[in-house]
Amino acid sequence: MATVRFTRNIQRHVECPDREVEGATLREVLERYFAGNDRARGYVLDDQGRLRHHMAVFIDGQQLQDRDGLSDAVAPGAVIDVVQALSGG
Repeated sequence: MATVRFTRNIQRHVECPDREVEGATLREVLERYFAGNDRARGYVLDDQGRLRHHMAVFIDGQQLQDRDGLSDAVAPGAVIDVVQALSGG
């Protein structure tokens, strides 16, 4: 199983506690994480299931490559960090 973590910044807007989830790809892991939590899903993914532009995902510290298909491999024991991109001056 992989551990899915969301920054406090995201948790201020939507409930998404750390959880361990099974899946071989990021898509599988996130779909299982978001099952029953449509609000969190809608905050992170768009209507086509792609990662929203203001979000970033790291798998074991490496930024995800496939923002549209979410096909990046997830090894057992991986840590997935979901963060909100910040901008400003």
